[in-house]
Amino acid sequence: MGRLLTLMTCQWADLEMETMCRKAKAMGYDGLELACWGNHLNLKRAVDDDRYIEDIKKLLNKYGLKVYALATHIIGQCVGDYNDPRLNNFAPAELADNPEAIRKWAVTNMKYAAIAAKKLGCKVVTGFTGSPIWKYMYSFPQTTEAVIEAGYQEIYDLWSPILDVFKESGIQFALEVHPAEIAFDYYSTKRLLEKFADRPEFGLNFDPSHLIWQGLKPELFLMDFADRVYHVHMKDAAVTLDGRNGLLGSHVDFGELNRGWNFRSLGHGDVDFESIIRVLNKVGYKGPLSVEWEDSGMEREYGAAEAAAFVRKIDFEASNIKFDEAIAN
Repeated sequence: MGRLLTLMTCQWADLEMETMCRKAKAMGYDGLELACWGNHLNLKRAVDDDRYIEDIKKLLNKYGLKVYALATHIIGQCVGDYNDPRLNNFAPAELADNPEAIRKWAVTNMKYAAIAAKKLGCKVVTGFTGSPIWKYMYSFPQTTEAVIEAGYQEIYDLWSPILDVFKESGIQFALEVHPAEIAFDYYSTKRLLEKFADRPEFGLNFDPSHLIWQGLKPELFLMDFADRVYHVHMKDAAVTLDGRNGLLGSHVDFGELNRGWNFRSLGHGDVDFESIIRVLNKVGYKGPLSVEWEDSGMEREYGAAEAAAFVRKIDFEASNIKFDEAIAN
């Protein structure tokens, strides 16, 4: 039997919670990676109201599901970013255009996430950290090493009080390495984990879709950082460079066919999932495989059901014998 299969609900947060549970079960999932916004989980209420937690558990039990992780991506983004008007879309409306209030809200709610995860019985919270230095990705005007190091230190300082609550609650935070985060590729991740070397509660949510289009081999990333991989996303992307488009996206929206790359439903992109499963088997990862379904060119219920079947097929167990033992002398 393979690993548990979960569905990340961030792209489904418009659905009512019971509708989400019913559809996830029908599509073949064992559980959920529950979004902490929209119609799925109110963190403050989860912390303050035990009856709310019990109601969620009863609803999950009704459909034979469990919550294996909480997803806090848009909240965590507001911790490390600052004075970006786009964050108004993530924070409560009454905080719009108030950077200090948005950051304070985000820090508080990330702490709530650790407490809520413990109450719901899951061990991992996935999410983003934000980045004060993403705007310096291309070093012109020239960017000094001091500026970059200050950015890493700022993230460490902002997240340390949050991680104190995670440590107290026995919960791991798993950063999804992703553009616009402090860690977005191999070496930025290596540097960040070195910065957080004294915080074992801080680790990674491995998502190959954000690595493949950058030219990385996700299976090598996974192997090298395996000891800090606390959660795994199953998500695909396809690179479709045609000599006119590029990897930076040209400000062309996701799903447009003239982009240089796009997210794809599982099995429709360039990620080598077999190699990823082999590495997961090698390093002994026993956690869930969580489908984060994103494909602007495909109907989501069709795609998520197909993705569940894809993961069931590809998630083979490691052999407990050597293949040639049966013919040994």
